[in-house]
Amino acid sequence: MSLPVITRISLRVSEIFFSLQGEATRVGLPTVFVRLTGCPLRCIWCDTTYAFTGGQSLTLDEVLERVAAFPTRQVCVTGGEPLAQKSCLDLLTALCDRGYDVSLETSGALDISPVDARVSRIVDLKAPGSGEVARNRWENLECLGPRDELKIIIASREDYDWARARIADHGLPGRCPILLSPAQGQLEPRELAEWIIADGLPVRFQMQLHKLLWGNMQGK
Repeated sequence: MSLPVITRISLRVSEIFFSLQGEATRVGLPTVFVRLTGCPLRCIWCDTTYAFTGGQSLTLDEVLERVAAFPTRQVCVTGGEPLAQKSCLDLLTALCDRGYDVSLETSGALDISPVDARVSRIVDLKAPGSGEVARNRWENLECLGPRDELKIIIASREDYDWARARIADHGLPGRCPILLSPAQGQLEPRELAEWIIADGLPVRFQMQLHKLLWGNMQGK
């Protein structure tokens, strides 16, 4: 059975590129990244501000064609905030229908419940140091399951203590993997690692592999 051609659905795309997944539990896997344009948040440490505006309008079929040109079944839809575009949901479903292993990187400020159940949702929880803690959509935590992951970027001891309390308050270790990362240039990675060890916190410490390899190079 052939899949339908979907020509009337369009998306604003900042870039599509092939690299290694730099974070979460798929770290190191060759992955196609589809970065959608636009984001309603302005996190202090954002490293993809170029995706706030611009990009090009592509039909869903054009996006799928570009993704298919790369030799992998791993696809990550990211931003910006990809869910800010309604057509993102169509893209995620279309990718799943074509047999890709699909992950979605989202800020946690928008509703994740409509996302196709086959997608692994990598959801941010914004700590105070982000400047966007008030934008957390707490209802999203109830939607998380074993296929999903929760990511918290830590810029200070205050952020760490806040994250530790939220992890306990919401019973998060029983829901999905939890990822803690040091904010680049604001917290020494070793400090965060030592806090986690001292508390025996049930989380995964992570650093962004792509930044270690290529810095903040666009398209990597």
